[in-house]
Amino acid sequence: MSYVERASRFQPIEFRLTVIITELLAVLSISAAAGFRVALPLLLIGLLSGELWSRVPGLSALPPTVVVGALVSWSLAELIFSTQPLVQRLIRSIGLLLSPVVGTIAGIAVARTFQTEAIVTALLGALGGLLALVIHLVQVGWFYRLKHPKVWIIFAEDFLCVCLVLFAFDAPQQGGLIALLLLWLALRTSQAWRQWYLSQAPQSERHRPRRLKREPD
Repeated sequence: MSYVERASRFQPIEFRLTVIITELLAVLSISAAAGFRVALPLLLIGLLSGELWSRVPGLSALPPTVVVGALVSWSLAELIFSTQPLVQRLIRSIGLLLSPVVGTIAGIAVARTFQTEAIVTALLGALGGLLALVIHLVQVGWFYRLKHPKVWIIFAEDFLCVCLVLFAFDAPQQGGLIALLLLWLALRTSQAWRQWYLSQAPQSERHRPRRLKREPD
């Protein structure tokens, strides 16, 4: 068998592998966006896809007007109350609970645009939900550590969220790489926090660092 024949024989496999990698990077990009905001990525998916939310699980069964109203209201609430600590704490806590769900359905919605098998789409959705949870968890941790985050940090999160959604549709390679970088930063941050937390306790209490604590961290 000649080289040309072998190349033509394996070309579909290579093409399929390229599609899977591109699909994975797109899902990572949209899921990372869901780690920053809950409603904004879903709102942008409906506006950019051209099919509203017909590919989004759960939202496809609801009237578009209801979906738009709910997503716009929550997006405005995240923006308007970003400088009010008590309300923002409540919003962040609710977002922490919803982030894996939003990451999953957003990942499935993007994966469906590639028309892959249902099992692959489900696996990518689960991976997206896990990534969104990790990023949002670290984001909440930073919010509690900073106490009163600057306004420019809130707008930077919104800007990065919008960019990741746009990259998921137009430049999945770049968006996926940014998502992987954010995942690496999240893991490094959580590891640094753990080491700092354990260092606060005496050597004999490292396995139970909160036993002798009386003040909040």
